[in-house]
Amino acid sequence: MPAYGRRIIVRFRSSGMTLDNINRAVVDRIIRVDHAGEYGANRIYAGQMAVLGRTSVGPVIQVGQEFEISVANKAKPFISASFFSGLGLTIPGAGTALLGKEGAMACTVAVEESIAHHYNNQIRKLMEEDPEKYEELLQVIKKFRDEELEHHDTGLEHDAELAPAYAVLKSVIQAGCKVAIYLSERL
Repeated sequence: MPAYGRRIIVRFRSSGMTLDNINRAVVDRIIRVDHAGEYGANRIYAGQMAVLGRTSVGPVIQVGQEFEISVANKAKPFISASFFSGLGLTIPGAGTALLGKEGAMACTVAVEESIAHHYNNQIRKLMEEDPEKYEELLQVIKKFRDEELEHHDTGLEHDAELAPAYAVLKSVIQAGCKVAIYLSERL
């Protein structure tokens, strides 16, 4: 089996769900993307903390970083980890933080909106396949989506929309998220 996202595997095992009679390719893809997202988010927050950690928005960023560290801790590495480390830390992390608090929060909004959209796609896929068979996994994914939307709202509450060229910045980051999701599903 490929590397797995820690949050899904822990909940998957603790829920009593078995791997019998499931579409393993679909579940593997979901877990791979979740793990990549956890790792990428951790790197984004690390880049933002490097630039803004000692400012007034530092504690907000630190809460997000601690959340991602707590769920990604002890997860096995995956093939595209080095790609996400460089990209996550350099471009959306430190890069948007150099634009100030608003830039960092714009990054949060863009990423979390993209991830929530992706979780909704995962939910639709599992619902089409067999909602009863995937009931517990669906609950887990919905919880993750809701957590991402909370982070999204936090970004908006901290002036994300005041970032320079907000609409362009958001579009570029979301395009990067689509590429990262695409690669994570396949690597």
